[in-house]
Amino acid sequence: MCTLEKRGDVFFLTLTGDGEHRLNPTFISSIRSALSEVKSQSTTGSALVTVADGKYFSNGFDINWAISTSGGSPSKAVDLLRQMVDLFKPLVADLVSLPMPTIAALTGHAAAAGLILAISHDYILMRRDRGFLYMSEIDIGMTLPDYFTAMMRSKVGKPEARRDILIRAVKVKAEEAVAMGFVESAHDSVESTVEAAVCMGEDLAKRKWDGEVYSEIRKSLYPELCGVLGLITKEVVKPRF
Repeated sequence: MCTLEKRGDVFFLTLTGDGEHRLNPTFISSIRSALSEVKSQSTTGSALVTVADGKYFSNGFDINWAISTSGGSPSKAVDLLRQMVDLFKPLVADLVSLPMPTIAALTGHAAAAGLILAISHDYILMRRDRGFLYMSEIDIGMTLPDYFTAMMRSKVGKPEARRDILIRAVKVKAEEAVAMGFVESAHDSVESTVEAAVCMGEDLAKRKWDGEVYSEIRKSLYPELCGVLGLITKEVVKPRF
């Protein structure tokens, strides 16, 4: 499912295995448990880097799980999909409120809920030669959950980029995403993508920012998203002078 390790001040969350990293209740719970551990162990100057094995960062919700668990009932499969949507929402809130900088290193595809998982981080770094970002909902006949839409409005600033991603279902490659303004940088290989993410994490950790202050400033940047997620902002004053 996922593993967590800490090297110095940087936490590394790895989505393990060579599959598609589909988000089902068990996988969502596993990631949330790891993030809870990250939060409990965080100190001044922590950072998180999330990576994934294989050719997918995440290919979204586990539709096959919903179908197989439904016993052949289409209506039950839809209910199970709605259950995953509800379970995933607190995971997004966990990342948006995590008390440290967060970086997603995408060395493969991120689609639908997998794209939302990626852009829930502060920074995205992508492999240039392989992998794309894709919101498949219009292609498969689903509207977007409210927090998906709020996330896209919060993180993808250009209206034409949101249009192309959400109602044109364009598969966006790394350099295109950089030009759209919501991916930080594009890299030539798995190794260089992860290396750049690690260097960014270490550089941000060196700033020794207070995690609570960082989290509150981040939340204040996205009032619509935080309102949908049920996250409340508060004033924090911890002067370093």
